[in-house]
Amino acid sequence: MAEPIVIWGAGAIGGTIGAHWARAGHEVLLVDQVAAHVQACRSTGLVIRGPVENFTQIIPAVTPAELKGRFRRIVLAVKAQATREALTMLAPHLAEDGFVLSAQNGLNEIAIAEALGAHRTMGCFVNFGADWHGPGEILYGNRSALVMGEIDGSIQPRTWEIFALAQIFEPDAVLTTDIWSYLWGKLGYGAMLFASALNHDSMTENFADPARLPVWLALGREVVATALARGVTPRGFGGFDPMAFAPGRPDGDGEAIIHWLRDYTAVGAKTHSGVWRDLAVRKRQTEAEAQIAIIAPLAAEHGIATPAIHAMCRLIGEIEAGQREQSPESFAALMAAL
Repeated sequence: MAEPIVIWGAGAIGGTIGAHWARAGHEVLLVDQVAAHVQACRSTGLVIRGPVENFTQIIPAVTPAELKGRFRRIVLAVKAQATREALTMLAPHLAEDGFVLSAQNGLNEIAIAEALGAHRTMGCFVNFGADWHGPGEILYGNRSALVMGEIDGSIQPRTWEIFALAQIFEPDAVLTTDIWSYLWGKLGYGAMLFASALNHDSMTENFADPARLPVWLALGREVVATALARGVTPRGFGGFDPMAFAPGRPDGDGEAIIHWLRDYTAVGAKTHSGVWRDLAVRKRQTEAEAQIAIIAPLAAEHGIATPAIHAMCRLIGEIEAGQREQSPESFAALMAAL
C-alpha cells in the first residue's frame, strides 16, 4: 500500500481536496475531531456537491485519538485558531523527514515553523469556495486560485511532489518561490470578508454598496501597508490586485478592485463567507483573532496604525460573545470607527 497523505482537518478545505485525491486513486487518511464526520467519511462516504463537482467518496478517516503511526506528508487544514493545538497533537505523528503543508487562511506557516521547524513547513494559498454543511457533506461552491511553495523560496523534490497533487484537484494550480506574497495578498481580501460578516448581506451585496467603499479601502490599505513594511509585495488572484490599496494609490484604483470582487462573488453557489457561516449558522468562534487581529501588532512594529482592523475584530468579538447581532447597525459601527 502506498504511503497515505494525512489531511488533518477534513472540513471545507481539507475534505474537498482529500476527496479529489482519493477519487484519483491516492491513499488519503483524514483526521478530524468531529466523530460523526469521521464515521460518515469512512462508511457511507464524503459527499461533495455543488456546481463544480458532485460525487461521493469513501475515505479512511480517524479521530486524533485513533491515529497511529508516523507520516511524511501532513496537510494541515484546521481553522487558524486551532493551529497550535493541532500541531501539538500531530507532532508525534510527523516523520523525521516529514513536513506539514498549511492549507489554511492566514499566516499559520509562522506558527508551524516555530513549533516544528522552518525546514518542515510548506505554505499554501487557498481561495476556492467550500462550506462544511454537516457530517459527510461539503458544498464545493467554486474553483479559484491554489498556490503552493516553500516558505524559504526554494523548490525541492517534495515541492514538485505536492504541486503534482495540487494539480489533480486544481489543474490551474501555481507553484511559486514567493508564497508569502500570496498569503499577504489573501489577507487583504480576507479582511474584507470578515467585515462582510458583520451583517447578513451576501458578499456581492456588500461589495456592491458604494456607501461601504471606505471600509474596503481602509482594510485593504492597512493590510498592504503592513506587508510592504515587512518586505513583502502582496500578490492577488484573478482580477484582485492588492497593490491597488498600496500607500499613495488613488481611491479609484481600489474601487475598481471592489467592483471586480462584486462580480467575482456573484458567480458560484457560495453566497456568504465562511466567517458569516461561523457566526450565523455554526454559532462558533471565527478566525478573526488568529487570522486578522495578528496583523495589528505586526503593523505597530513599523509604526502603522490599524484602526479598521482593530474595530472590525472588536465587533466580531462582540458578536461571538452574544453582545451584538449581525446587522446593518454592526457594519455601521465599523464605518463610524473610521
